Amino acid sequence: MEEETIFSEENLKKLNSKKGLLALFRREPLNYEKAIRFVDYEKSLKKYQVELIKLQTWVIKNNKRVIVIFEGRDAAGKGGAIRRVTEKMNPRHLQIIALPKPTEVEKTQWYFQRYVSELPQAGGIVFFDRSWYNRAVVEPVNGFCTDEEYQTFMKQVNNFESMITESGIILVKIYMSISKNEQAKRFAEIKGNPLKQWKMTKVDEDAQRLWDVYTDYKKRMFLNTKKKGAIRFKVIRANRKTTARVGVIEHILNNVPYDKNIEV
Repeated sequence: MEEETIFSEENLKKLNSKKGLLALFRREPLNYEKAIRFVDYEKSLKKYQVELIKLQTWVIKNNKRVIVIFEGRDAAGKGGAIRRVTEKMNPRHLQIIALPKPTEVEKTQWYFQRYVSELPQAGGIVFFDRSWYNRAVVEPVNGFCTDEEYQTFMKQVNNFESMITESGIILVKIYMSISKNEQAKRFAEIKGNPLKQWKMTKVDEDAQRLWDVYTDYKKRMFLNTKKKGAIRFKVIRANRKTTARVGVIEHILNNVPYDKNIEV
């Protein structure tokens, strides 16, 4: 963005707003371009969040059921995107699910069983911050499952999702993609922030070293969703968080056939 464009009358108004000043002075050195982008982002976000409320109202009034799953590399911004999607929605009619590692009992059960118990009821939306696709990428990369368990999952997952959608559930699948350098940058930021250090796990610590292995399993996962009748992932480029969050919301709005004229 050229200097004359940055300091146009319209952009000066943006910078002189409460949100513009907050964005401008929260970091050093001053970055006018980023501050302007942030103001534009907040403006568009508000518009999209109104649509998300309409979407949720449609789901509630029509007893619909929706699942949105978020996958992606560690530090790709899945949690932040979910927070932006849900922050203005009615919390009584949604759930955010981030399951811990399976218990000893769950390890003896059908792999999908613990996810089935989290599926939405009528009028509900469930957001999975990582989902059953843990077994497609994270588990085999880190040795948390056997090759036989992995192969069984890959054979069953499309049928499992067909069962979900044939029962009337709307399924949206999002994969948030970041570069290796951006992941390293975000890890460094997390490690340097006492309020975020809890986010780093052993799996995160190994993510950069295992980058290429993750890439291989990610490609296999995408290839599996290209089979006839399978639901594909929407890949969201997430190096820039604000752009990624808008992209996530747009994809959800475009893939849930809600009534845009519904009264809320």
